[in-house]
Amino acid sequence: MCLHPSFEMKEKGIELANISKYRGELMGLAILFVMLFHVSVPRTDAFFGLRRMGNIGVDMFFFLSGIGLWYSWTKNADAMNFFKKRLLRIYPAWLIVASVYYIPDFLAIPWVKHSGNSTNIFDLIGDITINWDFWLNDELTFWYIPATMMLYLVTPAYLSLIIKHPTYRWIPAIMIAWCVAVKYVVPINETVGHIEIFWSRVPIYLIGLNFGAAVKEKRTLEANSIWLILLTFVGMLATCIYLEQVRHGRFPLFLERMLYIPLTITGIILLCIVLEKASNKYLHKALIFVGGISLELYLLHNHFILIYIERLGWHYWAKFFATLVIALPLAWLLHIGVEKITTKIERNQER
Repeated sequence: MCLHPSFEMKEKGIELANISKYRGELMGLAILFVMLFHVSVPRTDAFFGLRRMGNIGVDMFFFLSGIGLWYSWTKNADAMNFFKKRLLRIYPAWLIVASVYYIPDFLAIPWVKHSGNSTNIFDLIGDITINWDFWLNDELTFWYIPATMMLYLVTPAYLSLIIKHPTYRWIPAIMIAWCVAVKYVVPINETVGHIEIFWSRVPIYLIGLNFGAAVKEKRTLEANSIWLILLTFVGMLATCIYLEQVRHGRFPLFLERMLYIPLTITGIILLCIVLEKASNKYLHKALIFVGGISLELYLLHNHFILIYIERLGWHYWAKFFATLVIALPLAWLLHIGVEKITTKIERNQER
């Protein structure tokens, strides 16, 4: 698939700059996919396999984050500034939500309906600050947060490396091989195999970082590549749905997450084409709004709302929309509150 400068095929080519243009809408769609994935359906339901495809929302987040961080780094290649911005974006909201979740969990308050994640006060502090039980015991409650923090830590080094030595852009391919080793090489599996969900998302994040240059430079794909993109998307989607519907639980999940890589990239390109043609400004505004509070929606929707709605025995779509209606205002309030805190911190640092 050849990349060409955008001015050569501006009218006929597929503009990669649209990934940045519609980043807000794409983030909104990604969190909606994740929420759809978290709503349960019976294993025997014909919708089970398709519903499992909502998991791709996580890969969309990692890919889009990688592209966005290329923009950020090439604008200001200062590691300390990079870490400060990432910390202020995630950490305040995380500390609030983690405290509200893990403290009642530790105290075993009956009405919260969950307990036992933190076994002692030191474990509680570790869970609230860095969610260390994810790394130690594969505790997946909020796994995306510690995974993202870890990826942020290596991002400046990786970006500096690929800018200076472009050959190292092939590292994602090595990480795919590493995922195979994590699963099947026994000593490696026994050591770090419990965080396979993290390893299998590293390639798509690094590919996003690599992809950032093409997006920022407004390169295009030749118009005829749409057929390859469609073929890849349909093929990967059909394969994943088959695996989930027919063979769920009988194959290593990391294999499917490798299929998510081409599915995510082609899916985002196709969504950009759809969004470019969608003239409904209210749709765009709604998705941008949802995308703007996607972190807060992720933190709140499942373990504070959906787990209680699931007990009501409602239909799939009733559970989803009820969760969405409750989560949206709560996530917005958390976002506004955190924004005020971070603004105050930034102003104090400037003095």
